[in-house]
Amino acid sequence: MTTTEESPARPALTPLRQARERFLTGRPLPDGVPDEIVAAWRRARFFGVRHDLTEPSEPLPPARSALLTAARPVLERLAPALASGQSSLVLTDERLRVLWSAGSGPGDEKCHDLSEQEVGHNSAALALRTRRRAEVHGPEHFLDLWQDVSAVSVPVLAPENGQVLGTVTVACGLCTGCTPHPGAALAEATATAVEAELLARSRTTERVLLDAFQRAAARPGAAVVALDGKNRLLSDAAAGMLSPGAVAVLERTAAANGSGRDDTDLSEAYDPCERAGASEPTRTSEQYDLSEPARPSEPYDSARHRNGSVAFDLELPDGTGTAHVTPVRHEGAVIGVVAVVEPPADEAVRPHAQHPRVALAGRSVPWRHATAKAAELARSREPLLLTGERGTGKTALARELLRAHGDLDPLVVDAAEGPVDEPGIWTTALASDHALLLRHAERLAQADVAALNSLLDERPDAPLLLTFTPGTPPGPCLQRLLDTLAARSVTLPALRERPDDIRELLPELAPKPVPGRPPLTWTLDALRALERHPWPGNITELAHLVRALAEHRQVSGPVRRTELPDLVREGPATRQLSPMELAERTAILESLRSHGGNKARAAAALGIARATLYRKLRGYSL
Repeated sequence: MTTTEESPARPALTPLRQARERFLTGRPLPDGVPDEIVAAWRRARFFGVRHDLTEPSEPLPPARSALLTAARPVLERLAPALASGQSSLVLTDERLRVLWSAGSGPGDEKCHDLSEQEVGHNSAALALRTRRRAEVHGPEHFLDLWQDVSAVSVPVLAPENGQVLGTVTVACGLCTGCTPHPGAALAEATATAVEAELLARSRTTERVLLDAFQRAAARPGAAVVALDGKNRLLSDAAAGMLSPGAVAVLERTAAANGSGRDDTDLSEAYDPCERAGASEPTRTSEQYDLSEPARPSEPYDSARHRNGSVAFDLELPDGTGTAHVTPVRHEGAVIGVVAVVEPPADEAVRPHAQHPRVALAGRSVPWRHATAKAAELARSREPLLLTGERGTGKTALARELLRAHGDLDPLVVDAAEGPVDEPGIWTTALASDHALLLRHAERLAQADVAALNSLLDERPDAPLLLTFTPGTPPGPCLQRLLDTLAARSVTLPALRERPDDIRELLPELAPKPVPGRPPLTWTLDALRALERHPWPGNITELAHLVRALAEHRQVSGPVRRTELPDLVREGPATRQLSPMELAERTAILESLRSHGGNKARAAAALGIARATLYRKLRGYSL
C-alpha cells in the first residue's frame, strides 16, 4: 500500500525559476537552491536532455502489461471525470513508459516516456526512485514546456513483495503554495485501487499455480517445482534434489515467461549459453489449463491437459537431471510454469540434498542470488573470489563448490595463520590441476600477494578459490589482485540482510543430539529475537550461540527467549526499520559496495545528493 506523508516545505518558485535560468546558461547558482533539485538538473544535462524539447520520443509501449490489465477498470471509471477539467491522469510502468493517460492540462504534449533519461526531472521519476509520493512544481522541472505544470505521483507497489510496478501521476496548472498538491488525494486513491485490483488478481493466479503444483506432485516421491517469477513451490523431493544453480535456472525460466503472456513458446525465451550446455528442448503439445481448480487427489496425467501449446525438457546444471517444464495457463494467459524434475538415469537423489549443508541453507532472495551466481562461476574452475563480512560462510561455501566439482581434497592455505612458508607449493598444486583454497586473502603478506599475481598472470585459468573480508584499504599489490578477480567475484550477504534464513540455519548449526535427547527446538518468541539481532559475527556468531545452548542448557523443551544472551534477548537498541527503510538501507549498502565505499559515487548512482547520503548513513547507523 502507498503511504500518504506530509509534503515538505517547498522553495519559493520565483527565485527557483531564476536559478534554473542561471543553470541553463552556465552561470553560478545562488545560495538556497535545494541540493536535490540541482542534482536532478545535473542528471538531465548528463543524460543529454534538451530543456527546449518540443517533440518527446515515442517508444513503443509493452505489448502486454499485467499492470495495465489490472488498472484499466479503475482508470476507465475515472476518465469521464477528467474530460472537462484542467488536469490529466497518467499511468506508467516500472520503466516509466506511459501505459495510459486521460484528461488534459498545460504542457500535455503526449510524452510516452517519463524517465529522466528522456525528459529530465519529474514527479513520476522521483516517486519511482524514492518509493513515496512525490511532487514537482514549475521550475523544478527541467523541460521548458513543464514550467507552468504542477504534478504529483504515487508509486504502485506489488502486493506480494512491495516491488514498484509503476506510477500514477496527476498533473495540472501551476499551483503555488498548495500543500499537498490538489491532485494528491486522487493519485493516492487511484494507486490504492490499482493495488487492490492487483492483489485480487494475484490471489487468483496463485491459487491456479497451487492447483497445478498439487496435481503434478500427487505422485509419491515426485520432484516438482512451480514458479511464476514471484512465487516458488517445491515438493520435498525437489527441495532435496535441486542445487542453487538448478533453482536459479528454473527461476529464470519462470521470470522469462512473465505474467500474462499469451501462447508463448517458453523454450525460445532462454539463451542457450545461459543454460550451461543444456540440450535442445524437446517440444510437446502439453500445457496446463487450470481455470477450474484441480483436485489434489487426482494423479498427474499430462495427457488430460493437451491443448496445442508447447512444453519442453530442460537439462539442469550440476548434474541435477532433466526438468520437464510445462506452462500453466489461466483465462487464456500463461501465468507460470510447473517443472517435474527427473534425476540422471545413473543417479538417485543427490546425497547432499537430503541433508542440506550450512553452506547452502537459506532460501532468502539475497542468499539464493549469491549462491546461484557462485555455483554458476565455479563451473569453469577458473579463479573465484568470495567476499563478505567475517562469518558469512565464505569458506563453507567454497568447500561446497569444490566438493560439487569433485575436488574432495583441495590444498587449503590460511593466510590468517601467518606468512606462507612456501608459495611455490601453489604453483606445484595448480600445475597438477589440484584445486587451491586460499582463506583470508586480506591477511596475505605483500610478497605472497606478488607471487599470487605472478601465478595468475601465467595461469589465468587456475582452479583457485579465495576468500576475502573487506576492512582496511588494501595496498596496491592486493588491490591489483582484487581487480584481476573482480569479474569473477561474489559478495555474500550478511546474516542481518537475510533474517528469514535463520530458522533454516538453526537445525543445521545444532550439533547432533545425544542419544535419548530430542533435537534442539525454539519457541516463537526466541526465534523472533534471533531474527531481530544484527549478528555482527554473522553465521559464526549464531553457530557459537546454538552450540553453547545445546551443550550447556539444563532444562528440556524448546529454547525460550529468557535463555538467550542479554544482547540477543533485549534486541537491538535502534528502532525497528520499516520494510521501505530496510529496502533503502539495502540499496545504499549495495551502492557503497559497488563503488568501493566511495560515497560521492554511491550518491550519484542512487540519484541523491552526497549530503543526503551522509544523513541516511547516520540515520541507519552505517
